[in-house]
Amino acid sequence: MQTVRHSERTLKTALISKNPALVSQYEKLDAGEKRLMDEAFRPDSDLFGPITLHSQSDWITSHPEAPQDFEEFFSDPYRKTPSPQKHSIYIQCIGLLGNTRSISEEYVKWLKGYCEAFFYGLTVKLLEPVPVSATRCSFRINDNTQNLQIHAGQILKFLKKKKPEDAFCVVGITMIDLYPRDSWNFVFGQASLTDGVGIFSFARYGSDFYSSHYEGKLKKLQKKSSSDYSVFDNYYVPEVTSVLLLRSCKTLTHEIGHIFGLRHCQWLACLMQGSNHLEEADQRPLDLCPICLRKLQSAVGFHLKDRYKVYTYPREIATTI
Repeated sequence: MQTVRHSERTLKTALISKNPALVSQYEKLDAGEKRLMDEAFRPDSDLFGPITLHSQSDWITSHPEAPQDFEEFFSDPYRKTPSPQKHSIYIQCIGLLGNTRSISEEYVKWLKGYCEAFFYGLTVKLLEPVPVSATRCSFRINDNTQNLQIHAGQILKFLKKKKPEDAFCVVGITMIDLYPRDSWNFVFGQASLTDGVGIFSFARYGSDFYSSHYEGKLKKLQKKSSSDYSVFDNYYVPEVTSVLLLRSCKTLTHEIGHIFGLRHCQWLACLMQGSNHLEEADQRPLDLCPICLRKLQSAVGFHLKDRYKVYTYPREIATTI
């Protein structure tokens, strides 16, 4: 086990910047907001700690990336920012998320409410659920897992065509496994930052996906043509549990964060840390570190105290702001 710990000076530069204009912007935060942000520099902080690496297969070790500080985020000419005209996050359900329609609807309502709190100040709307056949995407059986998969890139094209005028982004969610191209085994999700669309699968977050007894396995794909989607009519959907819901909330907000232009966090324990496997994803906290929080606040414009009134979190934060 290894700890990634940065110096106070490094973290201050990453959060506040050396750019006088951005320093001045930081100084305009009220006392409570600065008190919370400054927790990033306290070595003994109860709110924000260093990143802990548990194995050589963890993201930071296996995927070296240049860290993104606040100044780099703020100055990025390519990132998208919500506007009064494009102020909504849309969620598009593809197929059922629960084993009945009522459970699926309840699950999506939970995800919607969580996104509204996390991205406080933006509107989150639900598009009418669609079956896989509506996307006209390619599909296959995965050779390793024997589970059905749908083509992520083709679904992005479908979402782009459906994007409403007031949408900042449209995110598709599904309980069916994804693949980005024929040569890849699978992908948890895929997004186009320029188009403001993303598709994310929660299939592998179920407790039994990797089990040899998983009920979604198919021995053979029998279809008459590439347009015959009847194989999805009775597709197995796992039980919705609290663990599945927690993992789904983490994934959805992490990936939407990327659409805002937040890259993988390498500063402190944070929701925006990358993850190579389920164990690493489970170890990520639910919320953002102060550096990523300032990025999101800059993009959306919320007051931290207002956000934490609706975003349920440990009492320590409420008393800090």
